[in-house]
Amino acid sequence: MTNRRRDTASASASRHRDSRLDNAKFLLIALVVIGHAIEPIRGTPVVDAVYMWIYSFHMPAFILISGYLSKSFDASPRRVEKLVLGVAVPYLIFWGLHVLLAVLLDRGVPASPLEPAWTLWFLVALFVWRLSVPVWQRLRWPLATAVGVSLATAFVELENVLGLGRLLSLLPFFVLGLLLRPEHLDVLRRGWVRALAVLTVAASAVVAVPAARYLEFEWFFWRSSLVDRDIDPLGAGLLLRLGCMLAALSLTAALLALVPRGSGAVTRLGAYTLYVYLGHSLLLRVAEHLGWYDLADGVLGLAVNTALGLALVFFLCLPWVRAVLRPLVEPDASWVLRSARPGEARSGAQRAGS
Repeated sequence: MTNRRRDTASASASRHRDSRLDNAKFLLIALVVIGHAIEPIRGTPVVDAVYMWIYSFHMPAFILISGYLSKSFDASPRRVEKLVLGVAVPYLIFWGLHVLLAVLLDRGVPASPLEPAWTLWFLVALFVWRLSVPVWQRLRWPLATAVGVSLATAFVELENVLGLGRLLSLLPFFVLGLLLRPEHLDVLRRGWVRALAVLTVAASAVVAVPAARYLEFEWFFWRSSLVDRDIDPLGAGLLLRLGCMLAALSLTAALLALVPRGSGAVTRLGAYTLYVYLGHSLLLRVAEHLGWYDLADGVLGLAVNTALGLALVFFLCLPWVRAVLRPLVEPDASWVLRSARPGEARSGAQRAGS
């Protein structure tokens, strides 16, 4: 696709986008980057509280929005092709870049592409979740089933193969996003809901201080089971797991209630979250290797690295930076797929027209 065609397609798509969701996506990707930017300086009460507050809901909220935006996935050849080229191929490209960087920086190297490198677990999960959309749309009780799968995952020791721990643990948020309709989101715009959202955010910020002191961060990483922890998995462990789900859901609802609904300066940047998500982790690895985190810690380090994270988000959204990253994030990799046979092409066209 030429640049002119690409820009025309982007402009056409932007007219049909939900500004509220793009605003929320930009806020969430900023929290993702800030969370990763302050991770190496954990160890003080303030930094730990901010880190735990971010991790208590930022990925569940992102996943819920991803589910909401995946409603149209019908497993048709055109949709599957888009999923492969837009998610699977970039995953393999950036997995290779992470491995190369790990070798250069003398860090641990993943054993194979089946072991996602750092942030890349989300692409694997998104790929599987979207493939499963038709299943969830056919089930009678999809959300209850997804919650059951998530809770059952807590009792199974899963390795890092395909990031299955997170993929299955966070599944309810994706399924809930599939079930939500625009009228459900409109309820969040009511005055009393917005007031309750403010109280929820304020209360969560206060609770994050003692929570960061007494709870392990692992509860909010959603990747490990309960069987190897010093807690009764069928008692307090299960209740705490459900409590983390409810906390994430409450803060996600609060975010969607408070995020601006109209278009603003950052609305269009919400369409570029994949560039930020894939690009920032490589740059932060380099910054850490160069000794950046030896310069400041504590409250000063929190302020400096929060500003660094925000700057990195805007930097990766710049047009020329996206142009440089586009061959990696949106590669022209149609060559990995075989051409549709005449019968398949006619069948796909009939489904598209029905």
